[in-house]
Amino acid sequence: MEFEALRQQCLACTRCPLCETRTHVVFGMGAPDAEVLFVGEGPGQNEDEQGLPFVGRSGKLLDQYLDAVDLSRASNVFIANIVKCRPPQNRDPLPEERAACMPWLKEQIALIRPKIVVCLGRIAAQQLIRPDFSVTREHGQFFEQEGVWYMATLHPAALLRNPRQKPDAFGDFVALRQKITEVCTHTYG
Repeated sequence: MEFEALRQQCLACTRCPLCETRTHVVFGMGAPDAEVLFVGEGPGQNEDEQGLPFVGRSGKLLDQYLDAVDLSRASNVFIANIVKCRPPQNRDPLPEERAACMPWLKEQIALIRPKIVVCLGRIAAQQLIRPDFSVTREHGQFFEQEGVWYMATLHPAALLRNPRQKPDAFGDFVALRQKITEVCTHTYG
């Protein structure tokens, strides 16, 4: 399947009840050949309104961290979410909602073929790395699965609530930059 065809199918998704309350499907954005894929848990209100991932305050913070390590959603990364529609009141996506949406993310991963996947927060890390993953204890560590490196960092929204954790997250991005220089061929090219 081509990337645009996948996007069009995803925009029409009705696999779970979240389709009934969404304004927009948030498919994701960035370079379709990105070697680095960022995955959050799901869209918030701003993302639902605009149809783009990480566009509110947490998105601005994420962009600052990306910029600090020479990454950009416009040119060399792709940003997606576990679920593509906003859960009501920004609650955590339910297990059945995540299960209904995971095929979309798996198709995105298959088409993008990233070398590194960065999980933004607990939900993404527990879905993609392992169910008992602790972001507070294991952030910044890399785990290899089927030739792809996975790492989790603190969710930007959590950093806005607890700014004392910002240096930890920045350290994760520095570690990410190092891993990119080791395993990626065109991210910094």
